[in-house]
Amino acid sequence: MTRLFFAVGLLLLCTPFQSSARGTDSLKQKIQQLIASKNATVGVAIVGHNGKDSLSINGGQHFPMQSVFKFHIALAMLSKIDSGKFSLNQKIKIDEKDMLPDFYSPIMEKYPKGVSLAIAQIIDYMVAESDNVGCEVLLRLLGGPGAVEDFFKKKGFKDISIKINEETMQANWDMQYQNWTPPKASNELLNAFFNNSKKLLSKKSHDFIWKVMRGTKTGENRLRAQLPGKTIIAHKTGSSGTNKAGLTAAVNDIGIIFLPNGRHFFISVFVTQSTEDATTNEKIIADIGKATWDYFVVNPG
Repeated sequence: MTRLFFAVGLLLLCTPFQSSARGTDSLKQKIQQLIASKNATVGVAIVGHNGKDSLSINGGQHFPMQSVFKFHIALAMLSKIDSGKFSLNQKIKIDEKDMLPDFYSPIMEKYPKGVSLAIAQIIDYMVAESDNVGCEVLLRLLGGPGAVEDFFKKKGFKDISIKINEETMQANWDMQYQNWTPPKASNELLNAFFNNSKKLLSKKSHDFIWKVMRGTKTGENRLRAQLPGKTIIAHKTGSSGTNKAGLTAAVNDIGIIFLPNGRHFFISVFVTQSTEDATTNEKIIADIGKATWDYFVVNPG
C-alpha cells in the first residue's frame, strides 16, 4: 500500500511538468511543420515569462542581424547616458555629408540638408523606423561597432558579433555576416534588458527604450501580422534585401509580445539563406508568431 501511495504521489508530482513539456513540444512540431517546405534556414528562440516554457530551432546558429543590431546600439548608448557621458536631450549635429546616397533614412528624407537632433530623437528614428543615418551617427559617438560589441562582452553577453557599420554592410554583401547573433542569445539579451534585474539600465533609460520598441513601425508583415489588432509588441526588425542570385541573407524580427492576461513571451526569429520571395520570408515569421501566440494564450504559465 505504501508503495502504491508513493507511486501515485510521484505521478501527481510529475504530471504537470510532463504536460508542459508536451505542450512546448507540440509548438516546436508546429513550427517545424511551418518551415519544413521552405527554401530557407530559420532560427527560432522562444521563452515564456516564467522562463520555463522555452524552445529553440537552430537556436545556437549564427544569423546575420542586419538592422537588429540597432537595438544593441541603442542599449549601449543608453548605458553611456546612464554613466553621464551623454544625455537624452543632448543635441547632435547631423551634416549634409552624413546623408549617404541609397541609405534608407527618414531623417534624410525630412532633413536632406542636415539637422541637429536630440539623442533621444535619433534613437527613436534608429530603432522605431530603422534609420540608417541615425545609426551611423550614434555608432560614431560610441566609438564604432567594436566598442558596441565590447560593451556587451563586458556585461557578460559573449555570443554576439558586431564588427561593421551600416555603410560597410550595404557596400559589400558578404560583410553582413560579420554582424551575427544566435536566436537564443538574442532572447537572453531581450530578457536581461527587459527584466533589468541586474540594473543594466537606469529606470529612465529602461522605460525609454521599451517605449521606443513598442513604437516600432517596421515589420508590419512579420511578428505582429497575424496577432489581434490591439496586441502590444516591442520589437526590432532587420532586413538584407535580395542579391542578384535571388538569395536573401536576413529577414528578422525579435522582441516581446504581450498577452491579454498581462504576461508576455520573448521571441526571436531569423530567416537566412532564403531563395523564397519577400512575402514568403515575412510570412514565415508571421506564422511562427501566430503559432506561439496561440500556444501561450492556451498555456499562460
